Amino acid sequence: GSGKTTLFKILSTLMRPTKGDITISENVLSKNPAGVRSYLGVVFQQPSLDIRLSAYENLYTQGQMYGLQGNPLKERITELLEYMGLTPRKDDMVQTYSGGMKRKLEIAKALLHKPKVLLLDEPDTGLDPGARRDVWNMLEKLRADNNMTIVLTTHLMDEADRCDRIAVINEGELVALDTPDNLKAKIGGDVITLKTHDTDDLEKCNQDITAQFTPWEADKKPRVVHNRIYIEREDGVNFIADLAKQFSPRIASMSIGKPTLEDVFLDLTGHTLYDA
Repeated sequence: GSGKTTLFKILSTLMRPTKGDITISENVLSKNPAGVRSYLGVVFQQPSLDIRLSAYENLYTQGQMYGLQGNPLKERITELLEYMGLTPRKDDMVQTYSGGMKRKLEIAKALLHKPKVLLLDEPDTGLDPGARRDVWNMLEKLRADNNMTIVLTTHLMDEADRCDRIAVINEGELVALDTPDNLKAKIGGDVITLKTHDTDDLEKCNQDITAQFTPWEADKKPRVVHNRIYIEREDGVNFIADLAKQFSPRIASMSIGKPTLEDVFLDLTGHTLYDA
């Protein structure tokens, strides 16, 4: 609900922006949408495969839409099927494919015309963990082999952590743009979460901890998130010892760790990714 899919529709020239403009490889979208499209391969969340055609037939149809034909098209299809590991099943109807195979075929369709930029809107939606892993391994191979820019949306932080740069969008606004390591470094210190024995005591315990361990850095006061108290603190190991000593009768569990991208999102927006 943050605007990721809407942004991708604008990038792929399916929607006009209400204001501002977009440049892709020196092509200004409002002035030269055809030039922008020539640089793009696009895979949306919703499937675009014809399940009653084979993988080869899906790619052949797509290639003709891009003006490809004859031996160059056939050679490109053969190359992509092999690259995606789909050659043994190239003549089977797509309705017999697994979710992971269908997603690989979707990506192959987007690569037929050798785009410079590949747009992927939540590329592993609905896939099981094994298929997710295969798709991500294939994307990393694509990037390395083709020097291709891959732009994707995701709400899974472990996926975002594998990217070179992350743009965090909240309620339609860009709130951060940096590398994963730099974003996590901005939090600094350690992240401590704790649960109380009595959920009714959670807010009161949070207030007592805040009052007991002053002063706090700006915007770093303890907060309650999803029935847990969330604390950002330097030297967390020593702090958690003092915390346990003074509040142990009320605390059911505590954990400590280095900042994650989930912590970054919470710090930037004031809520977790699933608070909507």
